[in-house]
Amino acid sequence: MKKVVVGLSGGVDSSVAAYLLKKQGYEVIGLFMKNWHDDAVTISEECPWLEDSNDALIVAEKLGIPFQTVDLSVEYKERIVDYMFREYERGRTPNPDVLCNREIKFDVFMKIALELGADFVATGHYCRKGILKNKDGTETYRLLAGVDDNKDQSYFLCQLSQEQLSKTLFPIGELTKPEVRKIAGEQNLVTADKKDSQGLCFIGKVRLPDFLQQKLKPKKGVIVTIPADASHYNGSAPKFVTSEEKLAYASKKPVYSKADGKIVGEHQGAHYFTKGQRKGLDVGGTKEPLYVIDTDVDENVIYTGQGKNHPGLYRSTLFVTNDELHWMRTDLALKEDETLEVLARIRYRQSLQKATLYKTGNGLYVDFEEKQSAMTEGQFVAWYVGDELLGSGVIS
Repeated sequence: MKKVVVGLSGGVDSSVAAYLLKKQGYEVIGLFMKNWHDDAVTISEECPWLEDSNDALIVAEKLGIPFQTVDLSVEYKERIVDYMFREYERGRTPNPDVLCNREIKFDVFMKIALELGADFVATGHYCRKGILKNKDGTETYRLLAGVDDNKDQSYFLCQLSQEQLSKTLFPIGELTKPEVRKIAGEQNLVTADKKDSQGLCFIGKVRLPDFLQQKLKPKKGVIVTIPADASHYNGSAPKFVTSEEKLAYASKKPVYSKADGKIVGEHQGAHYFTKGQRKGLDVGGTKEPLYVIDTDVDENVIYTGQGKNHPGLYRSTLFVTNDELHWMRTDLALKEDETLEVLARIRYRQSLQKATLYKTGNGLYVDFEEKQSAMTEGQFVAWYVGDELLGSGVIS
């Protein structure tokens, strides 16, 4: 009998994943990850880890499977929290959920599971795994979107490797959320009607400014609004000799200065803000709401534009350096000067967008057919062919 360790989070998805695996004849063990100790920066009603671990225990007892809690808070702080602080300090916006999957669930947690003698690790992600049999007898693993378009979570797993995928199961990937809740209800699982958590991976609903202020001290600066007809957006593009020059130009973000616009307010630190953000600016008196179009952490200035259609929010092309480029399907990785037509997204839940990948000597350009709003440095771009996720990278 194959042994599977399920990451029981105390939510309905992982509960049903454990139930389905047991039903399929696996020997199932439930493991709850404790990743955070500081309750001062979470909103306790939303996702308290204590309540979640209790729910996970109740589910394990109901299913008749062994259960234990593992404390990964040291690794979580080193690999996720410290990384977040470093990225925000640099003026970039990290995606902790993608990192948590790569570094914690499918690395530290997976190693613990394998030490317990597990053949696989399973999670309650809405995605599917495919297997290709190669002529030499080896297998290539595919990460496929979940059947439920509304819940597909393949984006969050965009940094996994073939090695990690080989040991992973996604039992609910073929189901929709209502079907999962129905199964949980039929089995009288305590999590059947539990609200989905919206917070950081296994921490909970975090007050981000409070969280960041633990390390990044408030620092007063100015908010500048840039007019929509600024020269940055209306200047004619130079003539390009090569397509790479054209892509490099298209991927460059405008550089602003205080002289380009008007000071309209103050903020407590540019490193607390991210591109596309509307809330928290506390500036009134404008015809349309202000959106952050850029932050300068060195000068501690936030640049804004009026309205969600402000040209400063939009770009068609982004760049990923070789250091931050990841191919899940290593056999399909582009070589220099090769191109590939794909569907891509730059954030979770964004509908897939038509794009072309261009591989160069020092990285990869992702050139979208239509301009995208708030391409944010530090976030992940993921690309697909059909419903298969092939690779991803950090936006430069």
